[in-house]
Order: sequence, then structure tokens, then C-alpha cells
Amino acid sequence: MTFDQWTRQVLDRVESALDHYLPAADVQPAPLHDAMRYAVLGGGKRVRPLLCHAAGELTNAAPEALDAAACALEMIHVYSLVHDDMPCMDDDDMRRGKPTVHVKYDEPTALLVGDALQSQAFVTLTSDVPGLGDAPQRQASLVRELALASGSIGMAGGQAIDLASVGHALTRAELETMHRLKTGALLRAAVRMGALAGETPSADALAALDRYAAAVGLAFQVVDDILDVTADSATLGKTAGKDAKDGKPTYVSIIGLDASRALAQQLRADAHAALEPFGARAQRLAELADLVVNRVS
Repeated sequence: MTFDQWTRQVLDRVESALDHYLPAADVQPAPLHDAMRYAVLGGGKRVRPLLCHAAGELTNAAPEALDAAACALEMIHVYSLVHDDMPCMDDDDMRRGKPTVHVKYDEPTALLVGDALQSQAFVTLTSDVPGLGDAPQRQASLVRELALASGSIGMAGGQAIDLASVGHALTRAELETMHRLKTGALLRAAVRMGALAGETPSADALAALDRYAAAVGLAFQVVDDILDVTADSATLGKTAGKDAKDGKPTYVSIIGLDASRALAQQLRADAHAALEPFGARAQRLAELADLVVNRVS
């Protein structure tokens, strides 16, 4: 199976699983459930679900368990985007090529969509699915991974630093810390949750996957910063040039465009190096590192 075929297969599985795990649009309160489905379905790169499935192949995780973990990750990710786009934060009107939730519906609905998606992620992880429902310790470890990655020492903490940094100069080290929390924590969780959804990995294997995830997570943000100044809004599916306009520190603003491109390639090499202990079994993870760095949107 080629990488494109594998990607398509995983994306189709995840889309179907998301449709299953989200409340139906006609279940009351229908307007809220309709907005949740609008936010989640039919869009996005699904990088976190792809990483989750790829890591799960290393530990022979049940596909259904990986589907549940991937959906929980995507729900948390989308909740963060919905809140991030609101006027009290980044105030954006376009996401994934369509109006943001607070524009399509209204601000109170957007707030509730994020809240409900966060809860739904943990409902999904604690569902009775093969490989999880019959393994409560494994299920609990996945819940803990996702909770830590999305909380104050993870994604939410990174967003707090991001909001406080607007209009202020950050050192490169401070910028890296912010992004390892805001973006990197959930990407790291995707890799770890995929691996932990199957046979328990060794400490050495988990450490190698952590090194891989750290490189990929930071590379994702570096490339985001590059695309914000080199791509247009139609290609990105969101407003281009917004970081500079809002006075946000980025890798491009701190080290420059050429150095940022070089850093992305170095991080890609670091990701590949971290996978060496796994050999050919980590092919999909290596290909995903390439995808993250070489993407154009």
C-alpha cells in the first residue's frame, strides 16, 4: 500500500468514526449538536489521527481502539480551534476554508461547542470498543495522556503564553517552550496514545517515540509560521499574514524565513533519526514527518 493509499484509508476510517462518536444532529439540543458536527466533520488535515494510527501499528493496536483515540484527539484539537478563533482570542472568521463557528452560528454557541467537544473526547475514549473497553488500565492511560496534553501544562498553557506574548518580544527558547505546549503537546499525545493503545511499549521505545514527536511537533509550528508569510488565505483555509498583523512572535520574525526553512528540515532529520530503532516498521511515521515539513497548507 502506498503512503497516499494508507492515508486515504485512515482518513476514511476516522471520518466514519467521528460521525459515529459525535451526537447526531437531530438529537436535542439539536442546534449545539449541529454546530459540533459542522466544526469537526469534512475538513482539516487530521495530522493527529494519522500520527495515532501510524504509532499504533508499532504495537499491534486494534484498529477500533486507534479510531477511538484518533477521534478523541481530533475533538480536543477542534475544540481548541473553535475557541482560538473567537473574538476574545484570535478573532478569526475563516477556518478550514469555511466560516468559523462563531461566525456561522454565534459566540455563545462557539463557546459551548468547544466545551462539549472536550467532554465528548473523553466519552469517546471510555467507550466500549475492542482493545479499550476490555482493557481498563490501557483506557485509563489514554485518558491521562489526553488530559495532560490538553490542560494547563499542555495545550491550554501554551495558548495562555501565546496570548500574553502578543506585542512582546520572545527569545527563541521562550518561543520554543510556547509551541511545545500549544501545538507540540497534543501531537506528542497522538504518538504516545497510538503506541499505548496496543501492546505496552518498552521504555526505550516510548522514549524514541517521544523524541520523534518532539521534532515533528516543533516542525509543524515552524512550517505554520513559514506558511503564514508565504501562502495565501485560499491555500491555507484560514487568514494568511495574521500573526504579523497581530504582533505575534514567530520563528520567521525571530530567526528569519531562510533560517526557519533550514530549521524545519533539521527537525525532519531529527524525527527520522529518532525512528531508527524501529527500522521499516516506522515507515508511516517517517512519511508523516515528511508530510508535516513539506506541506503547503
